[in-house]
Amino acid sequence: MADIADFANDLVQERLDQALAARNAAKPALAAHSFLFCEGCDDAIPEPRRLALPGCTQCVRCQSIDEAREARHAR
Repeated sequence: MADIADFANDLVQERLDQALAARNAAKPALAAHSFLFCEGCDDAIPEPRRLALPGCTQCVRCQSIDEAREARHAR
């Protein structure tokens, strides 16, 4: 059976959730910046890739290897 402490805890949690949601909604959307060099092999990431995929951190080759590795582990 729920007592007054449970109700108070639920109310506090609800207020915290509302405050966090309001804070996240007020944040400006930041544009992700692409890396100039691949974090996997340190080769330059071509400009067309950086423009097409903002926020990329790997070259096509390293990204393909990571995706294949993740697909293998997902099975």
